[in-house]
Amino acid sequence: MAEIIWSERAIKDIEQIANYIANDSVRYAQMVVQRLFQRPQVLINNPHLGRVVSEFNIDTIRELIDGFYRIVYQVDSSKETISIITIHHSRKEFLNL
Repeated sequence: MAEIIWSERAIKDIEQIANYIANDSVRYAQMVVQRLFQRPQVLINNPHLGRVVSEFNIDTIRELIDGFYRIVYQVDSSKETISIITIHHSRKEFLNL
């Protein structure tokens, strides 16, 4: 079983997403935030479940898709950790980590 670690950047990404959505609907913003935090839990037992991020083509940098969002994470098998790097809207260009 792997441990999930959230980066500061990923937390800030979720805060920005929530603030943006809350301009229209606080309830929907809460639902999206909850879903984004819950989705990576499937990685605890299946760290390689997500696909390799095509922009980087590195086997340890993967992503889960949830709605319009790409949950980008890195697998460290030696430490049995999964680091959530960023949450990225799929309509925006992905420039760097």
